[in-house]
Amino acid sequence: MHRSKLSLKSLEIFREAARSGQVQTVAREAGLSISTVSHHLRQLEQALGVTLLDHSRRPMALTAEGTAFLDYVEEALALLRRAESAALTGRLSDVRNLRLALIEDFDSQIAPELAKQLARVMPDCRFAHLTRPSHDILSLLHSRAIDIGIATLPQALPDGLTDMPLLRDPYVLALPVGAAIDPQDCMKGACTLPFLRYSDDQIIGKQISTHLRRQRIELPHRFQFESNQSLMGMVADGTGWAITTPTNYLRARRFSERVTILPLPGKEFARSISLLAQADLAPATTRLVWQHMRRLISDYAIEPALQQLPWLRGRFILPDPPGITSEV
Repeated sequence: MHRSKLSLKSLEIFREAARSGQVQTVAREAGLSISTVSHHLRQLEQALGVTLLDHSRRPMALTAEGTAFLDYVEEALALLRRAESAALTGRLSDVRNLRLALIEDFDSQIAPELAKQLARVMPDCRFAHLTRPSHDILSLLHSRAIDIGIATLPQALPDGLTDMPLLRDPYVLALPVGAAIDPQDCMKGACTLPFLRYSDDQIIGKQISTHLRRQRIELPHRFQFESNQSLMGMVADGTGWAITTPTNYLRARRFSERVTILPLPGKEFARSISLLAQADLAPATTRLVWQHMRRLISDYAIEPALQQLPWLRGRFILPDPPGITSEV
């Protein structure tokens, strides 16, 4: 029997080092010391008898040998992941590591509650919970830095991911309370207040800009915001109006008494928030997180919104993915 001199841990650390180019980053994400990460990399290079990384460069870069080796390492680790998933299907108590990232919309109530619920179901699991904007979550999924992401669904689903829809979040008009503004004037560019945009670097900003172009609506680009709180704060102060979603409105609770949201004039559109998981993640784990998220979104987002804004009924909803029966 041929026994390899290569350790699984060394291969995993090499893959992460190849992606980040920083020993410090790998150490932080793996929960190891810098010296331990460096030891694994040296051990791997010594076992192979080649230099895989140019350690003199910052960030480190792959050598020609390292580039060729990485392709096989990616394939091997993916096969091991699928084998592990098949063996552990249905045995959630055996899950040892789970890395999740949620959009910032859910950071105040849903994310902490999800962490508590998953910890009870998977008592021996080591969790990493991140909060990021949707475009950053997609990048983390692409680099396999996380296992599951809760994010706004992009126009095209990247390869290697499973999509399980969680929420239909319709776009609505946000106006200062008491402002004598005709919603139709906003969409015609005839409003006395300026239009406050989400940044086009974000998926939500791109979706709004795309919708306006399709409707042949031209609005000024004077104000753009990455921060939902800043945008909603300016609306609350009577400084402008915005196109947003119920989820973003609920997130800006401290401004809710000074902001009113109304149906968007003209053609309705919505963003889809989905659970995006690595395709080789155990289906039982993916489904568990999806089920918990549906319940939490229903309890902390949909129900409070419908009590306050009953006109959202039928628009702000939990969609069912094909072949999955709702359990909420």
